[in-house]
Amino acid sequence: MGVLSRAGVGTLCAAARAVIPCLWRGKCFSSGKELAENSPVTPMLRHLMYKIKSTGPITVAEYMREVLTNPAKGYYVHHDMLGEKGDFITSPEISQIFGELLGIWFISEWMATGKSSTFQLVELGPGRGTLTGDILRVFSQLGSVLKNSDISVHLVEVSQRLSEIQAITLIEENVPLERNAGSPVYMKGVTKSGLPISWYRDIQDVPKGYSFYLAHEFFDVLPVHKFQKTPQGWREVFIDIDPQVSDKLRFVLAPCATPAEAFIRSGETRDHVEVCPDAGVIIQELSQRIARAGGAALIADYGHDGTKTDTFRVRGFCGHKLHDVLIAPGTADLTADVDFSYLRRMAQGKVASLGPITQQMFLKNMGIDVRLKVLLGNSDEPSTRQQLLQGYDMLMNSKKMGERFNFFALVPHQRLPDGSHQMNARKSNPSPAPVAGFDELAWR
Repeated sequence: MGVLSRAGVGTLCAAARAVIPCLWRGKCFSSGKELAENSPVTPMLRHLMYKIKSTGPITVAEYMREVLTNPAKGYYVHHDMLGEKGDFITSPEISQIFGELLGIWFISEWMATGKSSTFQLVELGPGRGTLTGDILRVFSQLGSVLKNSDISVHLVEVSQRLSEIQAITLIEENVPLERNAGSPVYMKGVTKSGLPISWYRDIQDVPKGYSFYLAHEFFDVLPVHKFQKTPQGWREVFIDIDPQVSDKLRFVLAPCATPAEAFIRSGETRDHVEVCPDAGVIIQELSQRIARAGGAALIADYGHDGTKTDTFRVRGFCGHKLHDVLIAPGTADLTADVDFSYLRRMAQGKVASLGPITQQMFLKNMGIDVRLKVLLGNSDEPSTRQQLLQGYDMLMNSKKMGERFNFFALVPHQRLPDGSHQMNARKSNPSPAPVAGFDELAWR
């Protein structure tokens, strides 16, 4: 597939409506759960119903984009969704060990690739800034190793509310923030460890150069197009107003082919697929940057290697519980499992890929057991020890996060001993220069 353009992705929804007749005769099917009698009619639901009445059914991708990032009513724009009081808790919020080990991963890769005199740490969708904070703490603790390297921090965040929370977490209080809402770099400051830090809305605005990129639970919230295989061929799933129930949305099948069908790979054997053009754009951008300037990208998320089918319908989160994605839009997070096989294809051979590998295996290879033992040995407080053990269990237990989350990496071809273009970590053989996490960590 050729290089994706942002304009091309942005016009898919409009193009789809242009080729689909106004009178829909496609197959209709419900969201899978009946609407609760007292389910609220949210401002976002009213907005979506007006939009659908005006222009016709919308794609799942357009639905996700509106619900999550609409400037006036979007979930990410107006909610603090992380932590115990939010709708979900991420790995960095569970245990400091998670972020510490990722910090070690970046230093390990920096050392393995020649100890560049400058490097950028770039996080996509930094949440509350907890993960970046843990990583920077490791950088400070290993300052003697990094002392000759000029490090800067770059955060890609579309939510002004979250960027303010990140600043509170990361910024040195005595150094005022520089703000410029109209600039690609809309905030600048200095971290508590004295590093320059900048905020951007788009990865393309981040300066090019030797960089380590981090995307933790970032790709699963990017809008997906959903497709169902029918006797007439692939048909895209759209969202429409249910004519039988007032104030209720439903899934429908398009009556004919739509432009986004071009993203389905030839010979696809599954009967239901989800594709994410936005993820393709970002992976291609990261791949080009890493191929030209060096560095690496580490991606951690819910996902699969091209095996799952319909993951969006059951992946809303509200109050730490699964939430029907069509009920009360704007009040819950919406996600879809990441298809790592799609990310691998979108790299287009410009860089090598590793994984996906389960979080359990990645953290074990990074030495989580050793780190836990050290922390337990340094703590005499029973409540602290219990918290450490509970955090470890949540991260590593196969029935919790251990096998639900996966790690995936992009590295330059020359980083791997054989220069292979692709490498499935689960089948890789030991090498003289292993990539930490995808093999056992070995300091040199």
